[in-house]
Amino acid sequence: MTEALSTLLGVTQISLEHAFYLFLRIAPIVAFMPGFGESVVPARVKLVLALCLTLVMLPIVGKPTEATQVELVFLPLLFAETIIGLFLGLALRFFVIGLQIAGSMAAQATSLAQLFAGASTEPMPAIGHLLVVSGLALAMIMGLPVRVIELLEMSYRALPVGSAPDLGLFAEWSGALVARCFALAFSISAPFLVMSVLYNLTLGVINRAMPQLMVAFVGAPVITAGGLIFLVIFAPVMLTVWWSAFEVFLAQPEGFVR
Repeated sequence: MTEALSTLLGVTQISLEHAFYLFLRIAPIVAFMPGFGESVVPARVKLVLALCLTLVMLPIVGKPTEATQVELVFLPLLFAETIIGLFLGLALRFFVIGLQIAGSMAAQATSLAQLFAGASTEPMPAIGHLLVVSGLALAMIMGLPVRVIELLEMSYRALPVGSAPDLGLFAEWSGALVARCFALAFSISAPFLVMSVLYNLTLGVINRAMPQLMVAFVGAPVITAGGLIFLVIFAPVMLTVWWSAFEVFLAQPEGFVR
């Protein structure tokens, strides 16, 4: 009886220790994950979600072998797993930041930057708020939590528990990812930028033709109305382009930055 309890306790201890190692990588991802990682979500909800994802990943990753269990050292493992989780979590957050940048660029181009700015914990123009909320809703509808679990499974296949991350390679990959996210933000806001250029060129021509006309008073309502009309027309296309890029990253994180 005592031997059976000892054996059961040993298995439970190994499982709990392995689950803790998984939690070290999953917790930073949940903290920055789009939707669940927003600042308005309570920390307790994020903690419960991280624990639930840990329980989901525990049978998928599998228990470490006895040889691997002996090689695991707490402090290096704490550093390595946390760094990997932070890199993956920030990579997911970059796509939300890309939407925010696209909304800010579109708002600046259409003179709507000050409309409702600062109405939330993260000061953003109204177009940025609309794009971010719509993008998060679209991501949840398209099964983002399931895709994140698949991303976690790929990360454990590429970097198993106990493997040391290459910080130089991670830094290069992160730099390329940031550049792609900025390029994506520029692509999303391109219709508004093109409209802004054409609008200013037109105002310049009118001003040269009729210097006595106050073109600013005439053109301000036009650019505002045009920005709202463009938002209605191009918002579905902008969100589709954003989710397509996000989906490619979730399926192939390394191939996305190439």
